[in-house]
Amino acid sequence: MPARWVGLWQERDFRAFWAGRTVSALGSQVTLLALPLVAVLALGATPVQMGFLTADGSLPALLFGLVVGVWVDRRRRRPLMVAADLGRGALLLIIPIAALLGLLRVEALYAVAFLAGGLTLVFDIAAQSFFPTLVGRDRLVEGNSKLEVSRSAAEIVGPGLAGGLVQVLTTPFAIVADALSFLASALLLGLIGAPEPAPAPPDARQRFRPAIGEGLRAALGHPVLRALAGAAGLLAFFNSLLEAVVLLYLSRDLGLAPALLGLIFAGGSVGFLAGAAAAGRVAARLGQGPALIASVALVGLSDFLVPLAGGVRAFAVPLLMTAQFLFGLGLTGYNIAAVSLRQASAPDRLQGRVNASVRFLVQGLTPLGALAGGALGLRLGLRPTLVLAAAGELLAALWLLASPLRAGSPSPPRPEGTRRSQSRERGNPHQAP
Repeated sequence: MPARWVGLWQERDFRAFWAGRTVSALGSQVTLLALPLVAVLALGATPVQMGFLTADGSLPALLFGLVVGVWVDRRRRRPLMVAADLGRGALLLIIPIAALLGLLRVEALYAVAFLAGGLTLVFDIAAQSFFPTLVGRDRLVEGNSKLEVSRSAAEIVGPGLAGGLVQVLTTPFAIVADALSFLASALLLGLIGAPEPAPAPPDARQRFRPAIGEGLRAALGHPVLRALAGAAGLLAFFNSLLEAVVLLYLSRDLGLAPALLGLIFAGGSVGFLAGAAAAGRVAARLGQGPALIASVALVGLSDFLVPLAGGVRAFAVPLLMTAQFLFGLGLTGYNIAAVSLRQASAPDRLQGRVNASVRFLVQGLTPLGALAGGALGLRLGLRPTLVLAAAGELLAALWLLASPLRAGSPSPPRPEGTRRSQSRERGNPHQAP
């Protein structure tokens, strides 16, 4: 076997999963641009309609997130992922078909965005819950790092690809590329050969409400999981507070043109890729807990650079590019370490509910942070609001510093149904988280 095939790259299951996620991530970048452009260019949507369309995709996590967590824990997770991919592909195909028939309306976009958001919720929770079974708990950082590298690369390459497809195919038909990417992902997931442990038998199942409560108690009662949930909530709130006003500050107060803003934010994309590539080495050197704390602190410190920018443009632009790079570096390191620690610390039978509980918390606090950012920006001014947001992000690092994570990597028990990757033992198949 060539020397480059080391670690998880040796396993056909993981390579298939990785390939499926990469293709799907590229396709999703197309829809991220093409779907709102369909509303604007093809349907002449108003600002209010665009607001509804933007909110549509995140509503399922708030409305059904905790229920989906229970549902995922009661079923085999890989078939759920395949079904969610097929469903998303079919939903997206409705848009170009409706356009061909002259039936496309903004209400159809609402429906597709909402239903696709619900299937994405199912897929993401099932994928995060399935991943420890796939790679083994001792290789979660390696696996999540590889997935994050491809996702970050897709975010760099994807917008250019999306723009080209939209230009050549026009907006409704560019979405076909994303639909096909979901079908390719489903095919690759279907090729995974490693067996998945069966869920709890029917007679051991609870009603939904007690089951949701058990998941919330697990996410908030375990000292490591509680620290991770608290940090995720603080970061979600204060980062959305910052994002509510940062573009106003950069464009209005600093007078930066859109092209220059694009160049500045490109620094963040490079930081995301660098953070994904370095996360495994940093965690191995410092331990997962200290690496997580350092990453969160870097996020807050990088955002302190934004309100410092001002005055001479020759000084402001390099400072802002540095801030974006460091932000991407820290946030990606945080995401990889936090997801890996959560997957390692939660019992297998509660993986879905723990992941759903954290997602519900983040989705609930994000709009609150955005509303608070708008109100504070109006009352205090844009620069003081940015300083407050960066200080709030540092609170997440202090929260983690006060937890058991400061001592290093936790050594969670191996819950029932957990295994090291069986494809390793059999030299076999294809994977996906």
